[in-house]
Amino acid sequence: MARIAYILLSHKDPEGIIAQARRLTAAGDFVSIHFDGRSGRAPYDRIRAALKDNPAVTFARRRVKCGWGEWSLVEATLQAVQAALTAFPQATHFYMLSGDCMPIKSAAYAHDMLDRDPVDYIESVDFLGSDWIKTGMKEERLIYRHLFNERKWKWLFYKSVDLQRSLGLSRRIPHDLQIMIGSQWWCLRRRTVEAVMDFSRRRHDVMRFFRTTWIPDETFFQTLVRHLVPETEIRSRTLTFLMFTDYGMPVTFYNDHYDLLLSQDYLFARKISPDATALKTRLGQLYADDAARFTISNEGRSLFQFLTGRGRVGRRFAPRFWEAESTLGRERELLIITCKKWHVAKRLTERVRQVTNLPALDYIFNEQSAALPDLGGIQSTVEKRARHRRALMRMLFDNYVTDKLLICIDPANVDLMQDFYSDRCTTRLLEVECEFSDDYLIGHARRTGLAGDQTPRDTLDKLLPTIRYDVKFESDRIGDADFPDFFRIREAASIDENTPALAAFLDVPMDKARAIAASPYLFVD
Repeated sequence: MARIAYILLSHKDPEGIIAQARRLTAAGDFVSIHFDGRSGRAPYDRIRAALKDNPAVTFARRRVKCGWGEWSLVEATLQAVQAALTAFPQATHFYMLSGDCMPIKSAAYAHDMLDRDPVDYIESVDFLGSDWIKTGMKEERLIYRHLFNERKWKWLFYKSVDLQRSLGLSRRIPHDLQIMIGSQWWCLRRRTVEAVMDFSRRRHDVMRFFRTTWIPDETFFQTLVRHLVPETEIRSRTLTFLMFTDYGMPVTFYNDHYDLLLSQDYLFARKISPDATALKTRLGQLYADDAARFTISNEGRSLFQFLTGRGRVGRRFAPRFWEAESTLGRERELLIITCKKWHVAKRLTERVRQVTNLPALDYIFNEQSAALPDLGGIQSTVEKRARHRRALMRMLFDNYVTDKLLICIDPANVDLMQDFYSDRCTTRLLEVECEFSDDYLIGHARRTGLAGDQTPRDTLDKLLPTIRYDVKFESDRIGDADFPDFFRIREAASIDENTPALAAFLDVPMDKARAIAASPYLFVD
């Protein structure tokens, strides 16, 4: 029966690497880990300590400092492969993985597939004759020596190529090799891997050539396997499902891709979002499920092209669970407090919570640190909250088990207010009008980056009228929007004057509204 030695290249997420190694070895397979030499010693030590008692795990003898497009990636792979060959004589296949990969089939399915067809799986097409390379350098990757990393030393990288071109310093490709290219995510039989390692030790000229080619992880194994193995024993494909956008960036998979991934004719998928914890959990359980059955439809790439070709936002093939509903609900009430002085609004919401027990949240669409419950990730960033604003509010209503909820919004976010007013729920708005001293506006300018600690006073004096007008303009925009159920309380007004507006806005008795309006230090800066 096939037993796989996974060659796991990683540079981050030690807990994910530990979980991956345990998951794969629990099914009777092996793991050889190379952890990037550029990454810290502490995470590497954590991985080694966690896996030290697992006999099915080994580590590359030497950690290579890896750089994108460099020979170092191939060198790291060879280190991990040699460690696996030495440690696991029972391994029949060697499978390249990254820390972002996850199984999308069971171990039993993978073993049966490899037993059924004794071949090597490695995408390898003719380097010069194919259109595998869509943009950028092609022949120049091979005929010039690349001593600088294009991402780290861009100017030196291209200057070196131009200099070699102008001096006629192109080199010959090894005469007995047809250079091939393809995905670096391969699965090779043991005898093929042994042949590649033996060739690497014997052919120093070939090793010198590949050490200075650009992006050799796409050509080294692809070329050598074709040179060493009969064509009939090679399947020019990868067993790892991966897609790229029109911009050449890998497509990332999320929690709602589970069914799509299982239906693809592949054993693993790359790359899985670090935030897709539910997907990782389900796929981890799947790998250990020997009874799992799979229906292969293999529509992933065509479906992705269909959806993105029609301008769909994002990289998803089904709506998130939080996007199933686009309205807050006709029976619900959303109360919005808007105030430029956030500390004043926060004091007000705190007093509302104390007097009425109404769930009240601060500036959730403005402050990353605003306190929110875990809502499955939709709350993780301000940008995501704003993008899925109605869905977020609906989930908050459900979380607090209420049909009435209060939030704070900065006066600049008039569009956000208008969007909520267009919903079928009942929306009411309270503007808290504050007095703004020169000192407060100067502090505001510094907090927002309009001025610094060393900005001269005369410059600040010239800036103050503009800042004051900007604050007034935001208030005027709210008034001009002509929102229904719009109320206002003022710092300059008395408690008696502010109480009716609060009572109507909160829909509470006058005594409770007065208790809120009389809050001590409400408007103090």
